[in-house]
Amino acid sequence: MQKAHQKKVLDAFQLVLRPVVKILLRYGIGYNEFAETVKTAFVDVGSTDFGIRGRPTNISRVAVMTGLTRKEVRRLRTKIESGEDTVSVRTTPITEIVTRWHSENEYVDTNGRASLLPFAGEVGSFSSLVKKFGGDVPPGAMRTELKRMDLVDEKDDGSLLIKSRAMVPPDSTDNLMSCLVHGVYPLLATTVTNTEPDKVRGEGMAQFTTHSLSISQEDRTRLKRISYDRLSEMAVSFDDLFTTFESSPTGSEKEGKESVVSVGLYYFEEIDPHARYQW
Repeated sequence: MQKAHQKKVLDAFQLVLRPVVKILLRYGIGYNEFAETVKTAFVDVGSTDFGIRGRPTNISRVAVMTGLTRKEVRRLRTKIESGEDTVSVRTTPITEIVTRWHSENEYVDTNGRASLLPFAGEVGSFSSLVKKFGGDVPPGAMRTELKRMDLVDEKDDGSLLIKSRAMVPPDSTDNLMSCLVHGVYPLLATTVTNTEPDKVRGEGMAQFTTHSLSISQEDRTRLKRISYDRLSEMAVSFDDLFTTFESSPTGSEKEGKESVVSVGLYYFEEIDPHARYQW
């Protein structure tokens, strides 16, 4: 019976890994490099999540659980402890400016929309926005970069109007990292929480998916556009909600520690003709 459960899980992961492998091959990453990453993850999780009474799992037990040799486990634990595999996706000054322009009272109108900002001024200006939230980037340099990325319109009088709330990293690798760390990882981590064998009904995280098997080809374009618009509206509402709690003294500041919270919204349409599964 256990073997049957294991096969079901592995079959599902073979499907999940198809887009992963597409990304790896796109970036010239082969099996050997990926295998090293997978082994490192096995040792990391085996060491930290399966200990007894809160203690890290010893090398011999990790070797038994993962099927790796003790020598390999020891090597990978040393690698993990060195911190060389830590994933870092930092918030850039541009991302911070775009977010604050849409959320800070000083820079939005009475309807909550991003205001047209004069370039100079001590209060309610583009320069004051950059000085507050742009780190050590000069306002002029920030304006130049936002214009280059086609994120702002500059009027004849020099005032600036932001065009989009979404900021996609211009570098494809940075964009991929952001999607994986802020999209794929939270979804899979939530799935782990919600599928624990001893999970009591109602104690899990919010995770909702809806699907249809009978959308005609001619209707897909319209459905995709409508879904995009609705998901965009929801993303904006959650962004506003998170910003409110970030500024609230009842949030993490009161507790003395911070937590990462994320909400994911997506539209999926199968475009891989070789993906083998049944809804």
